[in-house]
Amino acid sequence: MKIHLIAAARPNFMKIAPLFHALKKEAWADPVIVHTGQHYDINMSDAFFRDLELPDPHIHLGIGSGSHAEQTGSVMIAYEKVLQKERPALVVVVGDVNSTMACTIAASKLVYPSASQRPARQPGDPLRPVVAHLEAGLRSKDRSMPEEINRLVTDTLADILWTPSADAVENLLREGVTREKINNVGNIMIDSLEMMRDKIEKADAFSELGLTRGGYGLITLHRPSNVDSPANLKTLCRLLVGASQKTPLVFPIHPRTRKNLDTFGLMNTLRAAERIILTEPMNYIRFMNLVFNCHFVITDSGGIQEETTYLGIPCLTMRPNTERPVTVDQGTNQLCTIENLQRRIERIVSGDMKTHVVPELWDGHTAGRIVDTIRKLS
Repeated sequence: MKIHLIAAARPNFMKIAPLFHALKKEAWADPVIVHTGQHYDINMSDAFFRDLELPDPHIHLGIGSGSHAEQTGSVMIAYEKVLQKERPALVVVVGDVNSTMACTIAASKLVYPSASQRPARQPGDPLRPVVAHLEAGLRSKDRSMPEEINRLVTDTLADILWTPSADAVENLLREGVTREKINNVGNIMIDSLEMMRDKIEKADAFSELGLTRGGYGLITLHRPSNVDSPANLKTLCRLLVGASQKTPLVFPIHPRTRKNLDTFGLMNTLRAAERIILTEPMNYIRFMNLVFNCHFVITDSGGIQEETTYLGIPCLTMRPNTERPVTVDQGTNQLCTIENLQRRIERIVSGDMKTHVVPELWDGHTAGRIVDTIRKLS
């Protein structure tokens, strides 16, 4: 059974790795990694393949950067040609990037020309690849976020919806999705973390930066609402400089953020702060070693909200909403604004910790549950 695993950005790589390794153990499965090239910085993409013990992508679309429309259109055009040649039985898309939606659209609209390629899933169905969305059902309820549009379109078109948590199931049911399409399999990100735990713990990235375990905060910021506005980014820099006087901070700078810090003349402000350590984007193992050993995280990312909840590390998310509310309701995550960030940091540094539990099925065995559902298709 030929199975395409679509990867485009850092979180995608972490999500396909456990599934790829699980499928490679099955005699009936032929997993094929399709890298769209949406993220092309080596520290943001290729390095993750090495860290996660993945082979070089079997197929590379080489799309690169561009506007949302340019990326989406380019991926659709390139991937349609691959589909026509490869004719996979199953296409697995993950997450919520432009490539996720683009590959879903291309695969959903494709009809294989020969009836001999594979049996129909149901009487009368056109012969085309089955599309499965891994991490389905997440909703921020904020359509100003491009990722939310990608999630809605993908979940509408996909044939199989693998959800990470009970709230994602509820979202899909409220939208009218039939329960038969939904399978709550748990959080695949935790599989990646546990798969790489030994290497992560041995990486020692935090001590190489002169830091002590639990003695620093970690920052990741890249969303337009935080880094594209000169006023917001200036205020955030001021707050981070102030926070660094209470505890050291490590800031691996995303390429988009670095560009804006330079453009807005703010990089020197951070460089002048003695207790802020600025680094390039890190590979998965070294970055997760920083997460494992930090006191708290300040972020606007999605996956880190989940990882910190699993690890029991306080997470301050610089967003008005999250598509992962379970990390707030049950986990260590708190949504923050520029106005309350300083107060939240002070409370954490003083030892005021939020109570939390690890959500159901976040246990490192999600890939196995997914393989069980795919086996039934073969």
